[in-house]
Amino acid sequence: MKFSAIAVAQLLSVASAFTGTKLNAPKSTSALDMKYRVAVVGGGPSGACAAEIFAQDKNLETTMFERKLDNAKPCGGAIPLCMVGEFDIPEDVVDRKVRKMNLISPTGVEVDIGDTLKPDEYIGMCRREIMDKYLRDRAIDYGAECIQGLVTSIEVPENHKVSEEPYTINFQEYETGNPSGTAKSRQFDLIIGADGANSRVAKAMDAGEYNFAIAFQERIKISDEKMKFYEEMAEMYVGDDVSPDFYGWVFPKYDHVGVGTGTVVNRPAIKQYQKAIRDRAADKIEGGKIIKVEAHPIPEHYRPKRVQGRIALVGDAAGYVTKCSGEGIYFAAKSGRMAAEEIVELMKNGSRLPTQAEIENTYLKKYDSAYGPTYAVLDILQKVFYSNNGAREAFVELCNSKYVQQVTFDSYLYKRVQGNNPLDDIKLLGETIGCLIKGYANAKPDAEFSNPVESMKRL
Repeated sequence: MKFSAIAVAQLLSVASAFTGTKLNAPKSTSALDMKYRVAVVGGGPSGACAAEIFAQDKNLETTMFERKLDNAKPCGGAIPLCMVGEFDIPEDVVDRKVRKMNLISPTGVEVDIGDTLKPDEYIGMCRREIMDKYLRDRAIDYGAECIQGLVTSIEVPENHKVSEEPYTINFQEYETGNPSGTAKSRQFDLIIGADGANSRVAKAMDAGEYNFAIAFQERIKISDEKMKFYEEMAEMYVGDDVSPDFYGWVFPKYDHVGVGTGTVVNRPAIKQYQKAIRDRAADKIEGGKIIKVEAHPIPEHYRPKRVQGRIALVGDAAGYVTKCSGEGIYFAAKSGRMAAEEIVELMKNGSRLPTQAEIENTYLKKYDSAYGPTYAVLDILQKVFYSNNGAREAFVELCNSKYVQQVTFDSYLYKRVQGNNPLDDIKLLGETIGCLIKGYANAKPDAEFSNPVESMKRL
């Protein structure tokens, strides 16, 4: 039940007369009518989708911080079909609709996959600077304030888990003619950390460290004639020459291709692996001009802590990138939206703040229940098939199977581990063992490397 400022002041006055204790009355009506303030740090898919939900609740005051509004994150840019519908992604945000995938083994064996796709099914290819801006603008249209600036530090009260004492965000706000920004501070009652792998929010809340990959990508402008090959085609290259624990890719964009790779176990050699993926795709990108070079850390697993007090992590900041495929865009957007929806529900029209336990028992519990199996399965697949060249050869050969293609695409496009045919699963197990034996017999040994110091670095 809400009281007016005058009514509350009268009650406090009466209480003071009876007890002899001087009580502080509200200074003004606005002090009682003040909305809870939500800060979303980061304006990528996770932050934008969270800010959109918070902004729709007019009982809350939503502010989104983004350091670079034209940021082009080094990212393959693939999004599943379910994201297009679920997040209302318009046609002009999707550069290409990929319906074929060319998978190339360490020895050059090629397998085309995609025959199991229905006519209306595809993998969307996006440029992050286009998609992220669309999602941010939508949040702004709903009423979120967007501050272009760098969050430099966050002051977390010692008793924030048991009180409503606000958090203080210190930041440099960028302005025209002042590239270094102006130092400012604002207070917030709840914070969503959507600021990527190097999350300052995660550090402020003592979320713990995680291992990470380095993703490296070059955007290469190729001729219109060569671009025709990639009109509906993406390529994945496996082999220890392009990555000792991941894959290299050539993904089509609007008028160019993204050529890249990534690794966790040998990050110092990332440029060597990038040269190798360029060399292996040389015939198809011959004469191309590099128009942009990008590199970025990618998390390898969940943060040890994803919620502390009234601070919650989403997207890369929380560690929501899958093994094997390296996918993070959908899970970033989904986690941002899911966290915001659960928190808005807990806040009951802006009348209260949620506790840490409440956020964990709603947002985290529901997210892990929905997507935990996907992370687990892809972790196992990466350990089995990306560990050496023999396993990589087996992986490519297995992808000849229409059953494997069907299960793979259904799982990716619709973000659920498929319930499969038990008889086909038994048959697939036998084929997997056979392919692994054959692959190990024919593959060249992996190159040895050692980086005992750098490999221990964490974010």
